[in-house]
Amino acid sequence: MAKQQYTASEAAAALGISLDTLRRWDRAGRIRVKRDASNRRVVSAREIDRLRGDAGGEHITARNRFAGTVTDVQVDGLMAQVELVVTEPVRIVALVTRDAVEELGLKKGMAATAIVKSTNVMVQSR
Repeated sequence: MAKQQYTASEAAAALGISLDTLRRWDRAGRIRVKRDASNRRVVSAREIDRLRGDAGGEHITARNRFAGTVTDVQVDGLMAQVELVVTEPVRIVALVTRDAVEELGLKKGMAATAIVKSTNVMVQSR
């Protein structure tokens, strides 16, 4: 049976953050914690799932998630291009396999989440 409550350090590890960050998030109200009988922070499994965005139980290491709406799906052979509008006018374009589009049932107008995992991020000044 899976745990329902985690200590602060277990929760921090599950979220991929430091214990200090978890404490800051608690003070800022970014994470919902409770206190045990010894006044130590405990975090529910449900709260960890909420913050990771994987309430379905799938574990992914990417932290950058952009919820949006599919605006275009173009399938050509084995590959497909999926376009999401995240927040006007920002859009994300992903090249994925045709199988992925079919498996996820991606169609124009449906809600979807772009999950970004990158080792390089470039920033250009305006």
